[in-house]
Amino acid sequence: MARYKLPNLKEGRSFWSRIKFRYKLSFFNESALEEVWSFRLSLLSVIGTVLIFAAFLIAVTALFITQTSIRNLLPGYLDVEIRKEIVENAMRADSLGYLLQVQSRYLENIVGILSGTTVVDSVRQLASDSQASDYNIARGEKELAFVNHFEEEERYSLSDKTVATGTDGQFFYRPVKGSVSAGFAPEKKHYGIDLVAAPRESVLATQSGTVVYNGYDPKFGNVIHIQHTNGFISIYKHNDVVLKETGDPVWAGEAIALIGNTGHLTTGSHLHFELWFRGQPLNPSEYIEF
Repeated sequence: MARYKLPNLKEGRSFWSRIKFRYKLSFFNESALEEVWSFRLSLLSVIGTVLIFAAFLIAVTALFITQTSIRNLLPGYLDVEIRKEIVENAMRADSLGYLLQVQSRYLENIVGILSGTTVVDSVRQLASDSQASDYNIARGEKELAFVNHFEEEERYSLSDKTVATGTDGQFFYRPVKGSVSAGFAPEKKHYGIDLVAAPRESVLATQSGTVVYNGYDPKFGNVIHIQHTNGFISIYKHNDVVLKETGDPVWAGEAIALIGNTGHLTTGSHLHFELWFRGQPLNPSEYIEF
C-alpha cells in the first residue's frame, strides 16, 4: 500500500526567503524573568553589517598605514621611497654644485676687476681662439678695383640718399586684433594709429625686447614702452592693465597688457600704438598688416 508524504514547507522555502527571515533576540532578567531588551534581525542584515564593518576596518587600516611611518615596514615600500629620495637629493646636489661654480666664477671676476687682473672669460677665450685662424679669402685685383671705383662714384653722387631704417628682414607682430579708427598723422601730433578692439583684449609685443617704461599718464592712461633691437621702440597706450614691469624681457607675440579706456584722450576701448626708430616716428601701417 502506497503512502502519501506531506510536503515539508521548510524544505520548499527559497534561499532568499530564509536569509530574509527575521529572528527576535531577547535579553531577560534572570531573577525576575523579565525581558530587558530585545531586537529583531535576519541573516541578511547580519551579513550586510559584517561586510560594512569589514570594509570600514580595511579603509581605516589602509589610511592609517599610508599616512604614518608604518608604511616603511611594508616589504618593498621603503626601497622605493629611498630610491626616490636618492634621485631627488642627487638632482639638488647637482644644482647646488652648478650654482656654487657660477658664484665662484663671479667672485673671481669681481676680485680680478678690483685688483686689475681680470681673468678672461672661458667662453670669450674659446671664441677668440676660434677666430685666431684667418679664413678670409683675400680680394683679387679686379674685385678690389671694382670696389674702389664704386665707392668713389658714390662719394660724389648728388642723388637723394635716404637713411636706412634697418627694417629689412624685420618681422612685426600685430599688437592687437582690431580695426584702425585713426591713422598716422604726425602733422596733428598723432604719432601712431588707434586700434579699436574688444575690452580687455590681450595686447601683444610687436617684437622681442625689454620693457623700458611702465607707468600712468593722465592723458594716455596706462602706458608701456618696449625697446627692441636695431633701435626700434614700440609704445602702447590707454591700457586697462599692464602685465609687465620695467626691466622685464618680453618675447615677440607675448601678452604685455590688456586693452582699456584709461586716460583723458580716449572715448572708448582701444589701443594707441606707436613705432619709433632712432628718435623718428614710423607709420606702423607700412610695416604691419592690420
